[in-house]
Amino acid sequence: MAKTIMFQGTSSHVGKSILTTALCRIFRQDGYRVAPFKAQNMALNSYVTPSGGEMGRAQVAQAEAAGLEPAVEMNPVLLKPTGNSRSQVIVMGRPVGVMSASEYHAGYSKKLLGVISDCLTELQERFDIVVIEGAGSPAEVNLKANDIVNMRIALMVNAPVFLIADIDRGGAIASVVGTMSLLEPEEQDRVQGIILNKFRGDINLLRPAFDVILEKTGKPVVGVIPHLADIGIDDEDSVSLDDKKSERGRELEIAVLRLPKISNFTDFDPLLREPDVSLRYVREGEPLGNPDLIILPGSKNTTEDLLYLKKQGLDADILRLAKQGTPVIGICGGYQMLGNKVSDPLHTESDLDELEGLGLIPAVTTFAADKVTHQVTAVMGQQTLLGTERLDAALSGYEIHMGRTEFVGPVSPAFVISQRSGQVVAFDDGFVSADGLVMGTYIHGIFENDGYRRALLDALRSRKGLPAIAGETVSYMERKEAAYDRLAELVRANLDMAHVRRVMGLES
Repeated sequence: MAKTIMFQGTSSHVGKSILTTALCRIFRQDGYRVAPFKAQNMALNSYVTPSGGEMGRAQVAQAEAAGLEPAVEMNPVLLKPTGNSRSQVIVMGRPVGVMSASEYHAGYSKKLLGVISDCLTELQERFDIVVIEGAGSPAEVNLKANDIVNMRIALMVNAPVFLIADIDRGGAIASVVGTMSLLEPEEQDRVQGIILNKFRGDINLLRPAFDVILEKTGKPVVGVIPHLADIGIDDEDSVSLDDKKSERGRELEIAVLRLPKISNFTDFDPLLREPDVSLRYVREGEPLGNPDLIILPGSKNTTEDLLYLKKQGLDADILRLAKQGTPVIGICGGYQMLGNKVSDPLHTESDLDELEGLGLIPAVTTFAADKVTHQVTAVMGQQTLLGTERLDAALSGYEIHMGRTEFVGPVSPAFVISQRSGQVVAFDDGFVSADGLVMGTYIHGIFENDGYRRALLDALRSRKGLPAIAGETVSYMERKEAAYDRLAELVRANLDMAHVRRVMGLES
């Protein structure tokens, strides 16, 4: 059976995902067959596997770092918040219903332990090492009785635990001591070291804290990981959007609406890496300005986010700029908002039966009970966005949506899908306006296609009288692979790997 290691945190967003990713790459570099695992994830940033299953984006990044194709066994339970303390519950890649927090934690979560155990057993049989990520904090005493993601999992597979604290927030030492004091004795024994993450400054000023932590908890500090500014690896928590921004003043400005229920915002990470792009997320109360391109992103609750746009007056701003010739792209939920109307007869998202859209696309979207989840291959339609040269190369992406969009007038599709979950098909996706300035699509991940991304940006440049960028397009995947290697190098240098290997039972 595989050796295991588990990262838990004093709170959410302390760096569990990024350190799990780092260890997956480190062990892969060392010649081990390694897989990531997170029993239960709560995130709106998800991904679709080749088999059509939905899973958290962080485990996708971890699988990539390990050199693996993502699989739902790496994240068997995914919670996608829909609002009003309710979440869609996805088990083994498929939705099983929408539940309140009390319904899930008090009556349902522990029923999933068998599924979780089976997935862990399968991974342990197939791999040399399984790197496990916890969620939130193991010391959340109000949730502990129904825990299926932290200490119960560590005990299930006899995994050594490393506790991570975010020192950049302040109060990290108190959070470590407080967390350890709330653990049961057998849980305390499972913790094999403390990792202080996101450190800035002179480490010599921090060293006295190591003795205090050891005295108060009996656990050594085994790593101090420097603060990583935009390492270039996919995030799943929208908190990370606060850190996502390009340098201002570049030749192209792209504005993405930061919707309250924004999902799959990693769609836009490839644009962040382009040298001529200033990408910004338009937050509540901020002006839309006069960007070169407006993007409406995916949403877990299209109705609520459309109401948000109207309340903020952003709908009027979008329509005004579109009328003036500013290009607009809507992806998934954003695509649905661009239509004439969204209809929700089953009240899957809200109590409203229907809501007027922006009216930039002659379409009506109706929400259904079942979800469409596929990896897809597609080609561009004949009517191209911004008059870009039509690319014959196939594009890859994925679909995650519960809405069905029907057109109320003649349209030109944005893409023609040729494969869905490996099956040969032939049907249209999305919409492009006759002037090529408005586009909507259900396909996530289109900007990860290097040729398409660069063609779009060069078309924006042409509209401003700027020349196309010469030279070979830098591969987004090559950039991500380099980012995994940089992360691994930095963590190796700042984490006591000899101690890690020893407590895991690996040869040093």
